[in-house]
Amino acid sequence: MSNLLSIGASGLNAAQVALTTVGNNISNVNTTGYSRQTVVQTEAISQSGGGLTIGSGVDVQSVQRAYSDFLTSALWTANSGMQRATSTNNLATTLNSALSASGNLQGALDSFYGGFSTVANTPGVASSRQSLLGSAGQMVTVFNTLSQQFTAQLSQVNAQISTTVNSINTVASNLASINSKIHAAGNSVPNDLLDQRDNLVQTLSGYMGVSAFVQSDNTISVYGSSGQALVSGDKSFALQTAPNQYDASRTEVVDSTGTVVSGKLSGGTLGALLDYRSNVLDSVQNQLGQAAVALSTSVNTQQAKGLDLNGKQGGPMFSVPAPTVLTSNLNKGSASVSASISNVSQLTGSDYTLSYDGSKWNLATTSGQNVPMTANPDGTYSADGMTLSLSGTAQAGDSFQIQPTRQAASGLTLVMTDPNGIAAAAALSATAATSNTGTGSISAVTVTDPTNAALLSGATVSFPSANSYQVTNNAGTVLASGSYAAGQTISANGWSVTPSGTPAANDKFTIGANSNGLNDTSNALALAGLADTKILNGGTQSVIDSYGTLTTSIGTVGSQAASNLTTQTSLYNQAMSAQQSVSGVNLDEEAASMVKYQQAYQASAQVISTAQTIFSSLITALHG
Repeated sequence: MSNLLSIGASGLNAAQVALTTVGNNISNVNTTGYSRQTVVQTEAISQSGGGLTIGSGVDVQSVQRAYSDFLTSALWTANSGMQRATSTNNLATTLNSALSASGNLQGALDSFYGGFSTVANTPGVASSRQSLLGSAGQMVTVFNTLSQQFTAQLSQVNAQISTTVNSINTVASNLASINSKIHAAGNSVPNDLLDQRDNLVQTLSGYMGVSAFVQSDNTISVYGSSGQALVSGDKSFALQTAPNQYDASRTEVVDSTGTVVSGKLSGGTLGALLDYRSNVLDSVQNQLGQAAVALSTSVNTQQAKGLDLNGKQGGPMFSVPAPTVLTSNLNKGSASVSASISNVSQLTGSDYTLSYDGSKWNLATTSGQNVPMTANPDGTYSADGMTLSLSGTAQAGDSFQIQPTRQAASGLTLVMTDPNGIAAAAALSATAATSNTGTGSISAVTVTDPTNAALLSGATVSFPSANSYQVTNNAGTVLASGSYAAGQTISANGWSVTPSGTPAANDKFTIGANSNGLNDTSNALALAGLADTKILNGGTQSVIDSYGTLTTSIGTVGSQAASNLTTQTSLYNQAMSAQQSVSGVNLDEEAASMVKYQQAYQASAQVISTAQTIFSSLITALHG
């Protein structure tokens, strides 16, 4: 009867373990990262005797997790993608809000350029000029505010990068600690440690893209998307943050070897922050700066081509900062670099790295695209609308970062305070001599170089014969001469004229400062026309077009981020559903299992009771 008793006891024990396991499953139905556990039972090894083999009961071999390596890895990948999409969407939403909150730059530009048309219609009315300066000031404020909003978000992104790196290090350290406990447990690893291990990897995948490999002792090794080790056995390898080598306010991510890995990380919150900063925020700041540079340069240039209400050549209306040149903190030489903008139409939205290889200077965008440079006779270099001036002695490996337009919008300033300084009139006019006998006439004098010191000094264009011309200054010095044909342009002292008709021999025209400045508004009309003048990107975009492109780009970033978030969330939900179908707790199934094991427990108890009854009967019979 001992056999029957032990069989009943083994069944009772197996049912009790199963009931305990089911109860644990039910208790953890809402526990994040919990994997459903099942009891693995095997038939006890029987011992044969007398030609018969009678069963010996049941053994509880193990309590296993319901687990799939493939589905769990897929969930980690999906989580990394969803957290990246979530962070990008949040950042893009903030960017769109900043654009709306900073004021209507489109309206401010329209009002500003429209103010020149008003001045052209009422050149002598002081209120028109004052209103134009007011519109200019409002427009500058919108430029400044929008740029400040971008800068504020950049500071927030840098802070979030530091916070995320700290979170990654904390999780990695905890994971290494769990690895240590798993290793110490040997072959009988508690399921809760394995659940904690996987849950920590799940958390880590939300911060950055990772790849994980389970070792033979059930510990796990985790690597970042750039291949750097984060966890190996009971050791974690902390990431660090450090100032950018050019810009100390810009936070970079450094691995445990001291290598900057910001450009190599992807996935998760950290990947989103780094990608957004480089590919979105830097770009929109530069685009806004391009518009500010084009506005300032074009208006100031046209101002210089006219006369103000005081009869003087027009002065600048705006100022804008020169390109920013940042020196690497790794430089060993004494070289320094300065930059200026020489051709607005050739400006791009890129930033650049100027580096010295020991024999020559090389220029590339910060994304790594080589940019050809032209060496000028004065020792400077020209590239992408910039002029670079170098001094001092460089050593191999020295480098500089150049930001042509990054600070332009925030530094745009209205420098004109006197409404009379608006140069509404053309700078020069041509007057025909009363003795002229030909049909030639000059309707307008075009200023080609407003910086020419002799621009307003006066000159005479004469035609010694119908087929020749000569330009002399007021002192009688010949400035230009040559043969002449109808429709030919004649230039000197920073201006040019194209006579119409046919001048006769000895005809003359006097070129001088416009004496009809109060009534002439041709330069104001030219200033108003800058609204449609294609200044940027090789002469294909106006300032207003450029801002339209910027708003479209920001809107596109927002819509793409929202769409990607929807997609990634769907993929995550699918991955979670698939993983939970294997590892998740189903209360209906557990309830059914509980009834089954409860009945098994009761039946095993009955077996024990039967064995006891039989044994008692035998004892009674022996004593009867």
